[in-house]
Amino acid sequence: MSPLDNIPLPEPDSQLSPTESEQEICVLLAEDDRALRRFLEVTLARAGYRVVPASDGLEAMKLVMSTRVDVVVTDAIMPNLSGHEFCRFLKSTPSLSHVPVILLSALEGKDGSQNREQVDAFLAKPITGETLIECIEKLTAAK
Repeated sequence: MSPLDNIPLPEPDSQLSPTESEQEICVLLAEDDRALRRFLEVTLARAGYRVVPASDGLEAMKLVMSTRVDVVVTDAIMPNLSGHEFCRFLKSTPSLSHVPVILLSALEGKDGSQNREQVDAFLAKPITGETLIECIEKLTAAK
């Protein structure tokens, strides 16, 4: 008898079916401010999104290459790889160019007008959870 024999198996009803989990929208959230990242992560999770957090653009780049992502939310100014550079990477990669990108920045006019063709939406900080959710809903409804 193996020690694993005593572990109860989960009931079939308690697991999500593949079709339910496939319908869940995955948001890659790249934000270097830990408190803001956590706030947005919790807000989006409560709204029913699956959130993949990244602390900088380089980490976000690695994650987007290994995870199915439906929407990217990225800060404009981050260490290692800026949000602008990350957006350029996404839009120049054929397998990722269709993914909607939301750029967040505290530098309203400057970052919003720069590289406008590489982002699908621009939101100025400070940002509310409701504003971000509305923006994600608009971008994913078009799919």
